[in-house]
Amino acid sequence: MAETHVLFVEDDDVIREATQLALERDGFTVTAMPDGLSGLEAFRTDRPDIALLDVMVPGLDGVSLCRRIRDESTVPVIMLSARADSIDVVLGLEAGADDYVTKPFDGAVLVARIRAVLRRFGHASGGQPGGAETEPQPVGGVLVFGDLEVDTEGMEVRRSGEQVALTPTEMRLLLEFSSAPGTVLSRDKLLERVWDYGWGGDTRVVDVHVQRLRTKIGQDRIETVRGFGYKLKA
Repeated sequence: MAETHVLFVEDDDVIREATQLALERDGFTVTAMPDGLSGLEAFRTDRPDIALLDVMVPGLDGVSLCRRIRDESTVPVIMLSARADSIDVVLGLEAGADDYVTKPFDGAVLVARIRAVLRRFGHASGGQPGGAETEPQPVGGVLVFGDLEVDTEGMEVRRSGEQVALTPTEMRLLLEFSSAPGTVLSRDKLLERVWDYGWGGDTRVVDVHVQRLRTKIGQDRIETVRGFGYKLKA
């Protein structure tokens, strides 16, 4: 089975080399680049399974690189930042990132987060034999909510008859909502079900993805229930 290919963009030589070695020890194939422009070129040439992008890299910063990647692909993206400031986190997620990790990070935690994202996307969970894992998909036909149609078997979404392009993370989020319309889902529950967090996570990841989803399926389709979470209007 082919190893999972990681694109890693980081300008700090020590962090880049140490992280590359750690990921390779865990069975990943790694292409490591020192700046955003070379990272974009490597992405287009190598077509990796996942991209790890540091926010502050020269040439083309990580957020801009994430936007460029998202314009061309739904490949999973994890942002890396030395700060947990809201602006860094939100900008990265709004650019299309699926998750983020704050530096300095523990290598085992980074690998766990990578594998969690890859499981959601149906990729192998590392380069080790037998690593391919896929989550069970909901069964059923087309669910209809006003002008919104969710095909849970074909993994397609239409709004007013027009197909809506969702990233795999956005699709999984919508499937959670559509499986229980009218039911309030807490941020922690969504982190567990969509992001595969077996530990406490940053709920800003949920908030930004809900907002991104709203822009695609309708701002009023997902309702905020203050103090509790979100629900899909039936």
